[in-house]
Amino acid sequence: MSDIFVSQTGGRTFVAAYIGNKLEHLSVVRSSELSNIYLCRVENVVKNINAAFVRYGNGESGYLSLKDIIPSAIVNRSADENKLSVRQGDEIIAQLDTESIKQKKPKFTTRISISGQYSVVTLGRKGVGASTRLSNADRTRLIGLIKSDCENLVSDYRDKLYGSDFGIIIRTESVDIPENDAKEIILSDIRQCLDKLSGILSDGRTRTVFSCLHRGSSEDLDSHIAAAERFLKSRGITDYQIIDQSVIYSIDNDLKKLMANRVWLKSGAFLIIEQLESFNAIDVNTGKAITGKNDIIKKINFEAAEDIFRQIRLRNLSGMILIDFINMKSTEDESDLCEYVRSLCRREAIHTEFIDITGLGIIELIRTKNEKSLKEILENGQTPVDNTDQQ
Repeated sequence: MSDIFVSQTGGRTFVAAYIGNKLEHLSVVRSSELSNIYLCRVENVVKNINAAFVRYGNGESGYLSLKDIIPSAIVNRSADENKLSVRQGDEIIAQLDTESIKQKKPKFTTRISISGQYSVVTLGRKGVGASTRLSNADRTRLIGLIKSDCENLVSDYRDKLYGSDFGIIIRTESVDIPENDAKEIILSDIRQCLDKLSGILSDGRTRTVFSCLHRGSSEDLDSHIAAAERFLKSRGITDYQIIDQSVIYSIDNDLKKLMANRVWLKSGAFLIIEQLESFNAIDVNTGKAITGKNDIIKKINFEAAEDIFRQIRLRNLSGMILIDFINMKSTEDESDLCEYVRSLCRREAIHTEFIDITGLGIIELIRTKNEKSLKEILENGQTPVDNTDQQ
């Protein structure tokens, strides 16, 4: 049995998806600047770190990589793509790509992304891709439907986008569109995204500096519910209820568990999860697990891997993640574990990459960093975990 609950507790609204009475997906409805698009002013250019610091909104400042600037985003003067240089005082249209995390300033990009129901369009990219969560067959089919029309789209919108190219990602929802209607519906969605993007670029050339040109959907309850529905569908679940009952069902106990650094597994083994300044460390321990059984270490490691990804998802851990599994003598077992971890990475909505396994048997992952972890939100009282699928 699976359900999506909208629950209010501690002055916050949570959207939680349960599978078999187990919390598997969590997001917090909150005010966030993530994905907002601003008309920024360059305050300082620091060439030795290849970055500019920009001011936006109500005087806040953020970080913008010089490699991430495209000419059409500079609005106060003409910029040559072949000799592009950013100057102090330049006015630039940029999207807040990563929230301020701990002591780090928010990161911006001029490669603005606009999401539709079936597609994502990104300024300054090229080509057509599809969500990696789709099967290879579906990815090939959907890309094939759209690719032949890309040249016409680029021609139609080049002037409206002030000479910039754009890239297209086809979202997972597209797979459910009837075959005969798919091309027309996806192309229409792409054009809507391009119209919105061209409107933002045009609007930014007439607005006063520091203006917000477009707001993300972090406070939109429907977008959080839609993200929970996408998660359940990615697990093959289509039969579920959406229940708005904060009195009957509370997630308080689950939130307390997610704030603890020790997580008990069904076998009696346990995880220790530490969120440090520069990385996240996860240690697997045998605990109360019964020793002496055949393949007990391998079974514990596989059980731990499944729950580690659940914890990463619910706690919204990001950046570098180091996992110290229990050592296994068999290289074949170790190889099986690595392949299983890779398969779990591929299932995640937020890009998670298997990097390596060290000589000491520590697996290194990198998970896209874009917003605060659950711990930061709950401890600091700064509302949001948004697992909305960007693809």
